[in-house]
Amino acid sequence: MDFLHVLLTELIDILILILEFVGVLLIAVGSIKAIRDLIQSKLNFGSEDTKLILAQSLALALEFKMGAEILKTITVRTLEELTILGAIVLMRVVLSFVIHWEIKTTHEDKKKQIHQIRIQQEREKLEHLRDLPDRKL
Repeated sequence: MDFLHVLLTELIDILILILEFVGVLLIAVGSIKAIRDLIQSKLNFGSEDTKLILAQSLALALEFKMGAEILKTITVRTLEELTILGAIVLMRVVLSFVIHWEIKTTHEDKKKQIHQIRIQQEREKLEHLRDLPDRKL
């Protein structure tokens, strides 16, 4: 029984490390992509694309890190550890909620902008057609 417990604990510790590493890697890669996009947009700090790139990578990273925290609950031994772990999970859930809300509103804003552009293009086409002289066959 002790062997199984030690093996399970070791396996969980390895899984936690992997999940934490993937979370950090996602934050790093997403940040690099967002920086690249920001530079390509000539430091347009209002760029919705840059915000989405960073927000999506942060949201995914938080999911991996919360997975690691859930696994940590298996190995908690004291009430103090559980309290700290609970606070960390709560903080990450709140952050995840805020980031997902930001992604959703940014997507909605982009859809509205695209819709407005299409409406404007259609208006311009109609005005152009009105300006054409009538052709008789």
